Amino acid sequence: MGLNGTNTVDTDSPIGDIAYLARSEHRIPTLIALTERPRSRSELCEQTGVSPSTIRRTLRQFEYRSWVRKEGYRYVATRLGEAIAAGMEDLTSLVETERKLRDVWHWLPDEVTEFPTETWAELTVTLPEPDSPYRPVRRFESLLRQTDEVRYLRPEVALMEPCFDSLFSLIDAGVEITLIDRPSCHAYFVATYPQRSSEMQRRDNFTVLEHDELPECGVGLLDDRVTISCYERDSGSVRALVEADAPVIREWAELTYASFEADARPVEPEAYVQ
Repeated sequence: MGLNGTNTVDTDSPIGDIAYLARSEHRIPTLIALTERPRSRSELCEQTGVSPSTIRRTLRQFEYRSWVRKEGYRYVATRLGEAIAAGMEDLTSLVETERKLRDVWHWLPDEVTEFPTETWAELTVTLPEPDSPYRPVRRFESLLRQTDEVRYLRPEVALMEPCFDSLFSLIDAGVEITLIDRPSCHAYFVATYPQRSSEMQRRDNFTVLEHDELPECGVGLLDDRVTISCYERDSGSVRALVEADAPVIREWAELTYASFEADARPVEPEAYVQ
């Protein structure tokens, strides 16, 4: 039902104008194009892929709302139209960000959800897909191969296949790596890879610390990039990988890591003996 109890939206309301712009995918791009420079109807048809009659009707509605004016055979946005176009671009960008984050929002640390929306827009999210359930893990592995320093709080993702082999290659290459994990996870890793664990522990550039109360998400510092690994509470599977290099997120990750590192304890050498 519309705003007036009918099946149509009230075109005399602000919501009506927003709905008019949003109902057809060509209208916002058309208005934005006219803020850049004057364009003819044929140019707009070519750019938007709609018919001449559709563009004609759209421009008529834009003129009625004083969003555009005609200059000879071309059209250009008015200052009013420029303001509407900018607002719709901002709204579209915000909705794009919301769509990107909606599936991981409940996993994100509270501090991250409190950042300005401009910071959210800089986040890159990798989710599993039906035909690629390990996409987040493989994405992390690709980042791992490109880094020269690894510090990770709750590093389960780094200890999964195929990340584990890449992690060992970094250790073998002399890359400094420090992992802060829960004792139970460390015990599982050692039991699963006893020989490799012992080899890693003997390297001066590899450090494992333990902490009993770690956050639900993993927080990784890979050179200048921050990763947030979102784990399923019961299974421990990686449900998403969030990454960013924004300074405010980097600062948060550094402080978070440092706060847990201060209370973490070294793993005793006998823990590697099976």
